[in-house]
Amino acid sequence: MTERSGIFAGDDPFQIAREWLAEAEASEINDPNAIALSTVNADGLPNARMVLLKEIEVDAFVFYTNYGSAKAQEVDATGKAAFVAHWKSLRRQLRVRGTVVREDGAQADAYYASRSLKSRLGAWASKQSEPLASRGALMAEVAKVTAKHGTAPTRPPFWGGYRILPVEIEFWADGAYRLHDRFRWSRATPSDAWKIIRLNP
Repeated sequence: MTERSGIFAGDDPFQIAREWLAEAEASEINDPNAIALSTVNADGLPNARMVLLKEIEVDAFVFYTNYGSAKAQEVDATGKAAFVAHWKSLRRQLRVRGTVVREDGAQADAYYASRSLKSRLGAWASKQSEPLASRGALMAEVAKVTAKHGTAPTRPPFWGGYRILPVEIEFWADGAYRLHDRFRWSRATPSDAWKIIRLNP
């Protein structure tokens, strides 16, 4: 196994990722859990957008979205995604690539219930990624769903989570003279053992 120490030490990449995120939460001003999620459309054209990483599980990374959104449609079509988390204050980044499965059960219900009421109603109101006539039209839809669902809306059937099961995780830290430290954990499938190699900057 490649010799690693300091911030790269450990036998569990998910634990290392959790530790890095915890450090970021103490130093990043806004959204330390923001990730740039990449997908590919039917024409093979890449797409990227910022989303919030909501959980690092034992073997997966979880985010939530509207299943009608462009990102969700692209994930559902390919079953694959990638993301990068860049923590400027720590001068570190985390890159992940893997297969994706939906999380639309009790865990998604629990996360939805933990959101603010306005965010829960907003999930009902927004037809994410579809054309919108005006801000006023959106606010009118919010008022409409508020009247319908009240103060205890259930999770919309078109809204839930995705679990990224990585086949590749790369930890990167800034180095003097641009001689950065990079370690890539890779495996052929999510059930295989990890192989770790150090990469050139």
